[in-house]
Amino acid sequence: MSGDEILEEGQTQQLDFNKLKSIGEAGHRVIPVVLQEIDTKEVLFIGYANQEAFELSLERESAVLYSTSRHEIWHKGATSGDTLSLVEMRVNCEQNSLLYMVRRDGAGACHTKAEAGVTRSGCYYRKVDSPEKLSFV
Repeated sequence: MSGDEILEEGQTQQLDFNKLKSIGEAGHRVIPVVLQEIDTKEVLFIGYANQEAFELSLERESAVLYSTSRHEIWHKGATSGDTLSLVEMRVNCEQNSLLYMVRRDGAGACHTKAEAGVTRSGCYYRKVDSPEKLSFV
């Protein structure tokens, strides 16, 4: 397995406690975005939005984010077809995070696939069993 495969498919916990630090050090001007399926209330994943992604999401009525790893605007599902229609956008009390309430337009929301080759519905597909161990749900 490659490093990404071990991280995404493995059962050894490798939490990235430096993620927010690295975003800040890189100078990204972003806020966290929680993406939640409006009908099931399932939390799909957490991404980031800069000003442009925020405005494009409202304009397109679709989830648009900013990729902190690729340093570019990311229209969720543009290549996979698994877009997320934006039903409602909310802001928290301190106006430093957003909640995109979305509806899946495709098979799922995660970029990973289950063993059967099907896109996972969301990114929270493993549970924490111990400080070191994960298991699939």
